[in-house]
Amino acid sequence: MSETKTKTDYAMPPLKKAYKESYCKDLQKELALKNIHDVPQLEKIIVAVGLGKQKDDKRMFEVAENTLTKITGQKPINTYAKMSIASFKLREGNKIGMKVTLRGDYMYEFLDRLVNLVLPRLRDFHGVSVKSFDSQGNYSIGLNDQSIFPELSFEETSQPHGMQITLVVNSKDKNHSKALLEKFGMPFEKENK
Repeated sequence: MSETKTKTDYAMPPLKKAYKESYCKDLQKELALKNIHDVPQLEKIIVAVGLGKQKDDKRMFEVAENTLTKITGQKPINTYAKMSIASFKLREGNKIGMKVTLRGDYMYEFLDRLVNLVLPRLRDFHGVSVKSFDSQGNYSIGLNDQSIFPELSFEETSQPHGMQITLVVNSKDKNHSKALLEKFGMPFEKENK
């Protein structure tokens, strides 16, 4: 006789559980929001690799695909040039990189690993920049090297490439997004006063 799993058997990621149980109510009080639905929340995380000058190297695409698959647990999709730019030897429709969009539990698990494992492994790390928010309150981090991810072996990091991680936050402004990311443990650099 097979057992069916109920909702109580489901193991929620610790960051998601903390957000639902405490961070959400704390943020509502701290930001003086009347409605619980106005509290900022993480919508999705986009991890992208643009290959730039190495766009014609098939080996580099394999390395980037392997990197994104290992660190996110999902197969990446290719990104293509939207317009031709002669000075970059780029034609419309050329493959220029790849990306993965994380939502739900995968998003919270990736953020947990990013904050607690990956960022502390950066050399001379003093915190992430406060200036990396866009006008909608989304936050972007650029990494120069993929070797800081513990999921990758030494051989898989022999051809270094950078990546862009964008945290898409559903919020009213930058300060609300920053408050949410601070709750998640994002290590922002100290502002000099």
